[in-house]
This record gives sequence, structure tokens and C-alpha cells, in this order.
Amino acid sequence: MTDNPAATNDVAVSLRARINTSQPHTARIWNYWLGGKDNYEVDRAAGDQIRQLHPGIGEYARADRLFLGRAVRHLVDEVGIRQFLDIGTGLPTADNTHEVAQRIAPDARIVYVDNDPLVLAHARALLTSTPEGRTDYLDEDLRNVDAILEHAAKTLDFSKPVALMLLGVVIFIGEDEDPYGLVRQLTDRLPSGSHLVLSHTITSPSMPDVDDAVKFWNEHGTPKLTQRTPEDVTRLFDGLELLEPGVVSCSRWRPEGTDGAEPEEVAMFGGVARKA
Repeated sequence: MTDNPAATNDVAVSLRARINTSQPHTARIWNYWLGGKDNYEVDRAAGDQIRQLHPGIGEYARADRLFLGRAVRHLVDEVGIRQFLDIGTGLPTADNTHEVAQRIAPDARIVYVDNDPLVLAHARALLTSTPEGRTDYLDEDLRNVDAILEHAAKTLDFSKPVALMLLGVVIFIGEDEDPYGLVRQLTDRLPSGSHLVLSHTITSPSMPDVDDAVKFWNEHGTPKLTQRTPEDVTRLFDGLELLEPGVVSCSRWRPEGTDGAEPEEVAMFGGVARKA
């Protein structure tokens, strides 16, 4: 069963009226870097300029997507998780959370949360479910924890473990908004055995071109980004039990098919942690 707020034509029309095609938007640029078609010329132009500043940007977009797949497969296959709360979903592409999870466990339930109107407009067509499982979609902001959890409880059973997915979304929370406290608010409300999967763009002296790309973005695009060091990203997991290998480049989190060779590091770091 699929229960999406974007499931009526009237809602879809309303959502499309909110889409600003005159300014580049991060979800659409990310879609462009991943080879998708749900973007506009303004997004492609900005994406190309960012790629000139940081040629490896497309690689860490792909690394983040592959990290999602490996993390979800681990949680479903080895941990037994059957519920996912995916906040900051982004535009649907190949191997979305529900597709990866339900491929292994058809009864898996997934709630997607995003506040981008283009993402929501595509929810009806692209975010479907197996008959045994369920997907739901919520038009909400990460900052509104109570509203998210209240709605998600209509689909997810919060007496059982839930995987909270925060991939590339905490970067939109400024330091003045207490990102660490915000993540803790969410994890505190989850039952024992739940897991946090989180990825975040980093700033590092070894990757100065990333800082240049983010500076360009914050001057021209929306929403604005806040970079953090690998140590700051690790702080987002405080109070949880990090799984090996900890917070690392997404390309290096339990890589597959590398024949023992360490993948190249990318500026997107991530980790998976368990709530005791």
C-alpha cells in the first residue's frame, strides 16, 4: 500500500506552483549529478560550475547513494530492521530506501520526509511499495520533530526498532540551530535497537576545492549549507554505538567489490550507529 500526500492531482498542481525554476536548488542539482532528469537548466548550469570548482563532486554524490544501499541492506538483512524513517529524501532515483529494503524484506515500511515541492510532486509516481509493505510521504521540515514523528506513527510502529536515515540533510542545519541537539531529539524518541544512518559533507584542509564549491553554492543556491569537520560529524552520533568502521568517507563504509583495495576518499562522510 502507498499512502502519499502527493497522491491527488490538486495537490500536485499546488506543489508545482511552489517550485522556483529561477534559482538552483540542491535536490535538483544532486539529481543532475546522479544522471537524473528532474532538474532545470539553472540547476545544470550551477552544477557544472560547482563541478569545475570541485571535479570530484559527482563521485561523492554517487558514493552517498551507494552508502545508502549498503547501510539499508545491512540493517534489513543482518539486523532485522523493517522500518525506516528517511528524512531529507531528495528526488527519487534508482535504489531508493524502500526499493533496497523491500527487495530483501517485502513487508518493510518506509516513511519519507522532505519539504522540497519538486520532490513531493514526484512522490506519487516514483515512490511505490510492495503489496506486503507500505510507503508514506510527508511534506515537512527536519526541524519539526514532533510533527514528523506524529505523522510517521501512522505508518511505523515506534515500539519496534526504526532506522532513521539522515543522508546529506543535516548540512542544511546551521550551528545556531543546534544540529547535535536536533539529531538527539529524534534518536531519543526511538526505541532501543533503532539505528541512525547519517552522511554529511565535510570540510578538510586536504580538500580545499570542497570549501570553494560550498562558498559558490551559498552565494548562488538554496538552501544554504553548513560544512562540518569529520570530528563534528562524529559528534552527531553522540550517545549511540557506532558500527565499524565508524564515521568515514562514504566510499569506505563497508565497500563491496573492491578486491581489498581501499576506495578513494570523498568529501561525504557517513556512519551507522545503534541505540542501546
